[in-house]
Amino acid sequence: MLGNLRKNLFSPVLLIGWVLMLCCYLFSMQPHYLLLLTFAQLVLIPAMLKMVVPFNKICHTFVIAMMLVVTILHFPISREFAIFLAGLYVVYTAYMALQGMTRFLQRGFTNIAEIAIDIGLLYLFIGGLWFFAFIAEIDTGFSSLITWLTAIHFHYSACLFAISIGLFGRLHTSKWYNAVAMILLTGPLLVALGITFSTIIEIVSVALYIFAIYCLFTLSLKTTMPKRQGVLLRISYGSLCLTILGSFLYAIGNFTGTSIISIPDMLTYHGLVNCLLFGWMGVIAWGMDVPKSSHQPFTFPVSRIRGKLQPLEEPHTGLVDTLQDFVDTRKIPQIIPHFYEQTTHYRLNASVQWRLWFKPFAFIYQGISRWMQQLNLPLSSQRVEMNGVIVKVDERQDGRLAPRAWIRKINEQTIFVAIYSQHTTNQTTYMNIALPLPFSTMIGILYVYEQDGKLHITSSKTGEAGIYLAFKQNILRLPLNEHFTITAKNDTTLTAIHTMRIFGLSFLRIDYQIERR
Repeated sequence: MLGNLRKNLFSPVLLIGWVLMLCCYLFSMQPHYLLLLTFAQLVLIPAMLKMVVPFNKICHTFVIAMMLVVTILHFPISREFAIFLAGLYVVYTAYMALQGMTRFLQRGFTNIAEIAIDIGLLYLFIGGLWFFAFIAEIDTGFSSLITWLTAIHFHYSACLFAISIGLFGRLHTSKWYNAVAMILLTGPLLVALGITFSTIIEIVSVALYIFAIYCLFTLSLKTTMPKRQGVLLRISYGSLCLTILGSFLYAIGNFTGTSIISIPDMLTYHGLVNCLLFGWMGVIAWGMDVPKSSHQPFTFPVSRIRGKLQPLEEPHTGLVDTLQDFVDTRKIPQIIPHFYEQTTHYRLNASVQWRLWFKPFAFIYQGISRWMQQLNLPLSSQRVEMNGVIVKVDERQDGRLAPRAWIRKINEQTIFVAIYSQHTTNQTTYMNIALPLPFSTMIGILYVYEQDGKLHITSSKTGEAGIYLAFKQNILRLPLNEHFTITAKNDTTLTAIHTMRIFGLSFLRIDYQIERR
């Protein structure tokens, strides 16, 4: 662990931060309370960044330049030069936010622990903007001190805390953690909005934040980790359980108009404890042993087709060669595998039902979908016939096994262009469906199973199942889920219900009546 500490907290670039921090402490011409933010800028945040961001030559250059900028700002210089240096600090935070976006685009909406780290890097940029506003003396509608407090809020409570939550999530996985993490990751913004617009929002958000912090501390007590690391991390999270009460009393005082705890008290109590116990103890804890990410890169085959599809003229009869590849077809009525294997022998009628809350978005999107001729669904729920053809796609162009495109139309208007294929991972065969989009492709990896004589096809059941967006070399998991339920009414008729959700909220349902010609 001592070797890890030297590497993570006392590497050459971080030693520069320590030396400059000592210079600021001994010779700064600024008020001493500003050193609380300086300590995070020169020591704590660079150390945490080194644990989660590759420190290449460019990153080293940005960090060293930032350290010099922050140090110079502690000494008498012209206002114009100070604004210039603060602008350079914003560039540094923007670069780190870009690292967060790059990390996110390699995964998308999966693995909340890694998303927490991404959000922490984005919050640093917001903190950088508030720091710039403080140095440039921009009128934010608040006093200069409150502007600085907002900057320190986004450096400690947002950036450092979010990265710590993410590293903890690499050790502890549970649904309870996911819920707590979501509250804590959105908390800094909600608190800032409350401070800006409404004391009621401030009180509610701080109360919710307090609840989540105590839950996180409880989870840390239940999580197995090396003894010394565990003690320090629990001190870090435990200190927040105390300091957050000061924030709550301050919010109550603002709401009632009665001063319960003052800003100077907050600086002495809240600020110093957060700096030394939460920030410093937390950084030492993670510096002892940085947990490895549990995220594994997506390895399923992805269609190489982008933009408009150029299918072969050779027709194909079915969406799959045999449904037996996916499910035991003896457990379902035979009309269901017949439909998937001989799709062109069936006629489809559909009723599209957008949820009321989503209709404005669907209306705006319709203009784009008509131009793309993709995901081009009608706004009306009136039942319409979908005519379709299935044609082969060049396997060399697509890059997947035996691709075939199902092109569906309503009154000669193309509604869907879906390229069907399949792949097998760990003895599970998935439908691998690509919907070409401009410069990208939406990928549906769907798990197929049978239940009570019905066929279910879903993006959220198991393993690799999900909806993704592929662009360039990135595969981004989207916050979308879809589910098909196919039921046999008789030997010639099927019904299918297709539901879609975004962030867990239902926004679309399509009811299909499928009849054999």
